[in-house]
Amino acid sequence: MKLSELDFDLPTDLIAQQPAALRDGSRMLVVDRDPGTLNDRHFGDIVDYLRPDDVLVLNNTKVFPARLQGTSETGAKIEIFLVERDEDNLWTTLARPAKRLKPGKRIQFAEGFSATVIDRAEDGKTIVRFDADGDFFDRLETIGQTPLPPYIKREGEEPSDRARYQTVFAKNRGAIAAPTAGLHFTSNILGEIEALGVVVAELTLHVGYGTFEPVRVDDLTEHRVAPERYEISEGTAEVLNKARQDRRRIVAVGTTSTRALETTVKKHGHFVAGSHLADLTITPGYKFEAVGALLTNFHLPQSSLLLLTSTFGGHELIMNAYQHAVANRYRFYSYGDCMLIV
Repeated sequence: MKLSELDFDLPTDLIAQQPAALRDGSRMLVVDRDPGTLNDRHFGDIVDYLRPDDVLVLNNTKVFPARLQGTSETGAKIEIFLVERDEDNLWTTLARPAKRLKPGKRIQFAEGFSATVIDRAEDGKTIVRFDADGDFFDRLETIGQTPLPPYIKREGEEPSDRARYQTVFAKNRGAIAAPTAGLHFTSNILGEIEALGVVVAELTLHVGYGTFEPVRVDDLTEHRVAPERYEISEGTAEVLNKARQDRRRIVAVGTTSTRALETTVKKHGHFVAGSHLADLTITPGYKFEAVGALLTNFHLPQSSLLLLTSTFGGHELIMNAYQHAVANRYRFYSYGDCMLIV
């Protein structure tokens, strides 16, 4: 498959700039693979599509304020986006404007919180070392900004972003982007799902830059998504292995959950507890061995997330679903509506 086959026309006014007024008030396009049908529903209807013996898998990663606004020694405004912690206070970052940041350059973000440029990586990222009074992450909570994606065209964050760009089940800090399919859930919806008899299980995959890094090859069989660390608890592994043994359906919330689940089964033949590396890239022809249904948001054209989604749902059906979503004015991307593939 060629990258161009993942392209579609999207009017810019369909890119959601704000979350829905209510978390569970978003629309949900239900894609049924067997008959190839599309149904326009709302997220609150998800209970209608779940079975009492299903296992619903959530990614409980927690987003931290990874965007920093600072000033260089010359007074220039500098933006630093934290990508990956290498050791202690040494971070790989995306910096703007990167060309001004030579090794040794110092950036001040607040009193008692600064960074020194260490090096420039070959891929254009900037390595910096932070000098922080007190706990680094505690300072980030007051100095940093919510790492909203660049297609949300706003000046800085709004007070509501801290809560709305975070799932209600977020627990383990470490993500620089939200697992957006999970943003639609409320405590009440989760209660309804559990009351139905669905088992809700959690794993942790800290969403990193690799999740949304652009696809840079035309032949999609050559594409590789950067590895990401994930963790499955003993309890979750037990629940998932029992479900698989009993041929019960596993419903993944989000592409990150899907990648973690498929990686562990592909490598081990079953679900294994512990910390692992998700290095699986799902491309056309891949046979899904863990996930039976998928809840996901609407993704960017020519992205690895759309590639995974179209591989799961079937390329022609998913691209038809995207055309339907555009024609019916669904809201796209992180703060947008969602799609349930069953």
